[in-house]
Amino acid sequence: MALKLHAHPLSSYCWKALIALYENETPFTFHELNPMDPEAHAAFAALWPLAKMPVLEDGGRVVAETSIIIEHLGLHHPGPVRLIPEDPDAALEVRLLDRIFDNYMMTPMQRIVFERFRADGHRDPGAVESAHALIATARGLLEERLDGRTWAAGEDFSLADCAAAPSLHYAEKVQPSDGRFPTLAAYLERLESRPSFARVLKEAEPYAHMFPAED
Repeated sequence: MALKLHAHPLSSYCWKALIALYENETPFTFHELNPMDPEAHAAFAALWPLAKMPVLEDGGRVVAETSIIIEHLGLHHPGPVRLIPEDPDAALEVRLLDRIFDNYMMTPMQRIVFERFRADGHRDPGAVESAHALIATARGLLEERLDGRTWAAGEDFSLADCAAAPSLHYAEKVQPSDGRFPTLAAYLERLESRPSFARVLKEAEPYAHMFPAED
């Protein structure tokens, strides 16, 4: 059965899943979600009640959460690029970095963006301040941990890099690092030059105007 990804071209978590699909040239159908369309949202919620994208349909199976989607692809649609190492200890490092990028870079970045969408008088400056602080802390940790590595967990591209690419790319938009983290800056350059992520960025260009500029 053909794979179908429910996603949006500008969503950071959708980027994470797309990178994994493109890495292995896995055939799939892209179903673009429109968050502003109530009927489309209702249909998506019927498929996945939490209505958080992306969601992968594989035959009659609904697979949610990006890390699980990528592991599902590795199990049921493997390709030449193994995104979860076979070695258990190496796999733990990959999964740890995946959680760091998702929880301590991607999540606070999204909170900052969410607050930009809120009307004046309803914004939470404290939440934005906390989000910026968390990104700064995560950058410091990652700057040290990734030193000397080509990719996040070593010499092989992995699940951790699928998470890192959108996290670091969007973090630069909400909190420019201004040269303070040279290891991460060089790493982001490698990520943006990798064909899978370069393709994601190219496909997102028509939607770039939707990203809220800083006030």
